[in-house]
Amino acid sequence: MSAKPAIRVAVTGAAGNIGYSLLWRIASGNCFGADQPVILQLLEIPPGMDRLNGVCMELTDSAFPLVHGIVATSDANVAFDGVNQAFLVGSRPRGPGMDRSDLVAANGPIFVGQGKALNDNAADDVRVIVVGNPCNTNALIANANAPDIPDDRFTAMTRLDHNRAMGQLAAKAGRPVADVEGVIVWGNHSPTMYPDVSKATVQGKSVVDTFDADWLGSEFHKTVSTRGKAIINARGASSAASAANAALDHMRDWWTGTNGKPVSMALPSKGWYGIPEGLMFSVPTICEADGSLTVVEDWELSDHAKAKIAASADELLKERAAVAELL
Repeated sequence: MSAKPAIRVAVTGAAGNIGYSLLWRIASGNCFGADQPVILQLLEIPPGMDRLNGVCMELTDSAFPLVHGIVATSDANVAFDGVNQAFLVGSRPRGPGMDRSDLVAANGPIFVGQGKALNDNAADDVRVIVVGNPCNTNALIANANAPDIPDDRFTAMTRLDHNRAMGQLAAKAGRPVADVEGVIVWGNHSPTMYPDVSKATVQGKSVVDTFDADWLGSEFHKTVSTRGKAIINARGASSAASAANAALDHMRDWWTGTNGKPVSMALPSKGWYGIPEGLMFSVPTICEADGSLTVVEDWELSDHAKAKIAASADELLKERAAVAELL
């Protein structure tokens, strides 16, 4: 039995497909470590409580030694009471025919309430990842409504785009993903995001020198940036297991550190690379062992990369303007 005190982990939308995929891996130690006990604090909307209660039954039946308690609630104040790590997953998923403006309108108000509840109830060391889309702007909203929590405790998930890019490069090379390093995604979790392979390698060989430039600039970029829509078209529902996996990768790196290697995380901009301040923007980020986040500020960018980053920033500025009354 671990001698470590349990940490409180909140998951919103816990009975949904992403939440369901997340919970067993958190409970098994896949995120915070095989010796780190957790208390799961699970939030659902009132109509989803019966389903959530069934999820809790399954968690209990799984008999995870690391699970030291389960809270199931429809009250955000209860779900975020003393919480140390928060996965904000719950939101209306994008469906066929929906665009980003529909998601902003549907989901923005949810994150006002959750930001306030985190502000009033979370532990002093809370770390937040927003998964529910549009995640960058939802994270911006939650952050703005939690004035007592440091800005750098709020992040949005672009790790799914990062993982998709790595997967495409590995498949093209016919190599395991473990052979791929150095990919970074810039910007918004949307088709405007920019998968940057300028420093990426496969088996230690430069991606830029290994792969055809036309493929990198067209098919590769298109596949990564529109993968979510392709999955919806293929399975009739948005990404779930892959999104849960990416959220775990994101939070695990934040928890354990990345040993000096940058990963893709969306953080509140401090003006790096000319990105407007305050936008929740994905940049190359090093997770330190103490839980702090350091942005790599000397990344060399081509004119093409700068233009792509500016386009993603413009999209986020428009999203921010659309939710100005929520900030």
